[in-house]
Amino acid sequence: MTKLSQATTICCLSIGALVFATTSWAQTRPAIAKQIADTYGLDSFEQIQAIRYTFHLEAPGHNLTRSWVWEPKTDQVSYESKDKSGRPVKITYLRSQLDSQPENVRKEIDPAFVNDQYTLLFPLHVYWDSWADVHELGMQKLPLGKGSAEKVEVKYPSDGGYTPGDTWDLYLGSDKRVQEFAYHRAGHGQPKLITAKWEDYKKAGPLLISTSRPGKADHIIPSRVSYSDVAVKLVGSDTWVNAQ
Repeated sequence: MTKLSQATTICCLSIGALVFATTSWAQTRPAIAKQIADTYGLDSFEQIQAIRYTFHLEAPGHNLTRSWVWEPKTDQVSYESKDKSGRPVKITYLRSQLDSQPENVRKEIDPAFVNDQYTLLFPLHVYWDSWADVHELGMQKLPLGKGSAEKVEVKYPSDGGYTPGDTWDLYLGSDKRVQEFAYHRAGHGQPKLITAKWEDYKKAGPLLISTSRPGKADHIIPSRVSYSDVAVKLVGSDTWVNAQ
């Protein structure tokens, strides 16, 4: 059986720095990118003051839990988990000041944040990430389930970011919701392929979130990424709106 080289490899991984949409991007992104992102709340994202979520990974030899609060307007991140010795870790930092942070924040915590946030909000990144190529490939067989769905390929360039050249294949229903996806790793490391279903959809304020992603790595290793305690805080409010 293929061994996972590190716990984060199965989670769908960091792809690049977080960049947000500007008005000019709408002129360059394919129509399908906007349609996917709109389905997940793109047009209302400016209403989001903060997003709270706990990331879980279940796979042979790996059981991870990481809790986050992200404030998109300031790019402030709050993190809570445990270190390799099992000791609690809590930290809040600004990503714009990452160079001044301790080594564990720069090399471990922030890459984990990018990984978990990308996995949570990838349909929005299809539109936000202007450097990624997006192609419609028509109806294709689902990688895990029965039947077919509209396949959209999102391919990142071969240089820059955490894992250059990675490709995400999204399989969409008629409502433009992701039913399944396949993640192809371009760089070194294992696994090379991750497939998963997107299930247990919930609304957190204006955002649509898939909270359960059961799947496989390299066709044989069972895995499940899930999100709990998902909530948003809207601009002008101090109240968390729980996903339901």
